[in-house]
Amino acid sequence: MLSRPFSYLFSISYYGARFKGWAKQKEQPTVEGKLERVVRFVLGHEDLRLIGSSRTDSGVSCRQGFVQIFLREEVDFEPILAALNLNLNGEIRFNSVRPIPRDFNLIHSVKQKTYRYFFSDSESFHPFASAFLTSVSQINSLERMQENASLFVGKHDFRAFCRISGNKIDFTREILEAKIFETEAFSTEFSPEKIYCFEVTGTGFLYHQVRKMVYAIWYFSLEEIKSRLENPTHEWETVPTASANGLVLWETVLDLDS
Repeated sequence: MLSRPFSYLFSISYYGARFKGWAKQKEQPTVEGKLERVVRFVLGHEDLRLIGSSRTDSGVSCRQGFVQIFLREEVDFEPILAALNLNLNGEIRFNSVRPIPRDFNLIHSVKQKTYRYFFSDSESFHPFASAFLTSVSQINSLERMQENASLFVGKHDFRAFCRISGNKIDFTREILEAKIFETEAFSTEFSPEKIYCFEVTGTGFLYHQVRKMVYAIWYFSLEEIKSRLENPTHEWETVPTASANGLVLWETVLDLDS
């Protein structure tokens, strides 16, 4: 018999600058660690297990992600959702909750993800704007960045645009859409006059892939990107990784029939 037969699916958002990433780390503030502490406190017991749909890096925020929680006893979460959010102190928020079959596999059900990366090349960039934006200089023109972004669309071997770790042998990923545009997101009195957004949608991403793509879009030529995509096993110079503080997991699409 399953020790935790009841399962619940939560939609969540969080501000990544307050955390050292998703995964629990000893004596470090993480999203997973805080979620576990708060849910245990509100429920009044330790008997639960938690799985996230994405393991974001330190500093990366999330507009829409998902968490699956497994429990020994059935719980009506709707009346206590406000209490959970109150104890999460505004850094993390449960947006919704629904019961989900115990055999639902959250990791395998992720159909696609959309990331947005916000940045500005303004010379008068205010430090307060760095909460959501990255400050850059001497980057390509908007037209060139748009052309660079379009090169990533399709199925490619992205080993030249990721941080290789562990025993990973499959570096092929599919990018469904990649574009750059001006935006008024996060607009405040401290915002620069122009804010740009790189938006990329794919079926899956490698470690640091989006942030390395961003750097290439900023500074590489069309040929530099094409060469790395067409000959990924060549010993290329490592592509630098753009800062984490401009990156947001914007949308996660699930296949709820999985």
